[in-house]
Amino acid sequence: MPLTTAELVRRYDRPGPRYTSYPTALELHEGLGVDAYREALEQAGRRDGPLSLYVHLPFCEERCLFCGCHVVVTRHHEVAERYLGFLEKEITAVSALLGRGRRVTQLHWGGGTPTYLSPDQMRRLFGALRQRFAIDPDAEIAIEVDPRVTTPEHLETLRELGFNRLSAGVQDFSPVVQEAIGRHQTYAQAEALAVKARALGFTSLNLDLVYGLPRQTAASFEETLRTVTGLRPDRLAIYSYAHVPWLKGHQRKIDTEELPQAETKAALLSSAVRMLTAAGYVPIGMDHFALPDDELARAAREGGLWRNFMGYTVRRGNDLLGLGLSAIGDIDGTFFQNHRKLHAYERAAAEGGLTTERGYAPTPDDRLRRHVITELMCNFRLDRADVERRFGIRFDEAFARELGELGPLAEDGLVRIDAKGVTVLERLFVRNVCMVFDAYLGRHRGRPRWSRTV
Repeated sequence: MPLTTAELVRRYDRPGPRYTSYPTALELHEGLGVDAYREALEQAGRRDGPLSLYVHLPFCEERCLFCGCHVVVTRHHEVAERYLGFLEKEITAVSALLGRGRRVTQLHWGGGTPTYLSPDQMRRLFGALRQRFAIDPDAEIAIEVDPRVTTPEHLETLRELGFNRLSAGVQDFSPVVQEAIGRHQTYAQAEALAVKARALGFTSLNLDLVYGLPRQTAASFEETLRTVTGLRPDRLAIYSYAHVPWLKGHQRKIDTEELPQAETKAALLSSAVRMLTAAGYVPIGMDHFALPDDELARAAREGGLWRNFMGYTVRRGNDLLGLGLSAIGDIDGTFFQNHRKLHAYERAAAEGGLTTERGYAPTPDDRLRRHVITELMCNFRLDRADVERRFGIRFDEAFARELGELGPLAEDGLVRIDAKGVTVLERLFVRNVCMVFDAYLGRHRGRPRWSRTV
């Protein structure tokens, strides 16, 4: 008899990575720093192909208790003005090593709250990027915005600069939940942003929701879902709340007694899948939904979805540059992260422009496993013959241990293993499936590292 979802949750809910990258950021080390980054940039400048840029703008006026992002909380906006000066130094140093031979096809500003910057500051930053990098006319240019602080002038400025995608945080419209997470936001604010964005011609609007927040119930979350679908965003991200107070001390202010249990969280996600599918959205990857004609939906249908540090994308590129405090880049599979403390970042930028603190160079086995995990996270299937062809291996020999460990998951109905490969059957447990292929997981067992998989 098949196990119920509740039984599966009890069996498989455990700490595990979200696999934004493989290996995860836990493997980054200071042995790979500025010199290695300099060499990687010079090599990247001699290659062809599209380039992606991520710019981290970490500032927020106040901290939301659920937040897991790397932020600097301050109401003193002169700090951001100073930060821009150091960010420009980094942009200049990175672009000088890379050159202008490669076109930027994907540019993303994240945070923090990028619209913490004033419109004039946004023009200044975009001008510095445009001066130093060749931005493709058809580039995907996206930004994360907070409806509470994003003004019509912000949106007008962003559209004028060429931004074409907006991602706005909603989290939950329930006043009770908002009180528990310290984030007060009205429907009117979200609606005004959506209406203005469409009037200005932004080609895509994404809204972020979070399930598993304190005081959240099935009824309250369904009401939020009904309200959000009424705005008809092109995409929705439905993230699982990651309670990691050992990493984010401010989360200790959340009463753990008010957090939904794993079975309730699973029910919340099931409600989201049911309601959004009924509203015409297509499930994408682990936690995204899109309208059927969206390029993410098309890529998901065709098995061409990809995932990088900026999230799910259709634009596969060999190189992603991370700019700004704590930003992580990926140059031909080698990861580089900037300093995570503001004073250290600013000092490094002032001294030489490059701000790398640590990195990780992949082994051939890392590259193989990264491909496997990415395919599972994006397309929920692994083509045995394709993996053998790409990496020159015999799948059954290379993954004999992993196939053995997948056996119980197959018996429980989470995966199917056949001559073609491996297929994930239950999206809720895709992280558990990927964990089987993670060669580093055993190093970190016994210590709090990750949020739970459900």
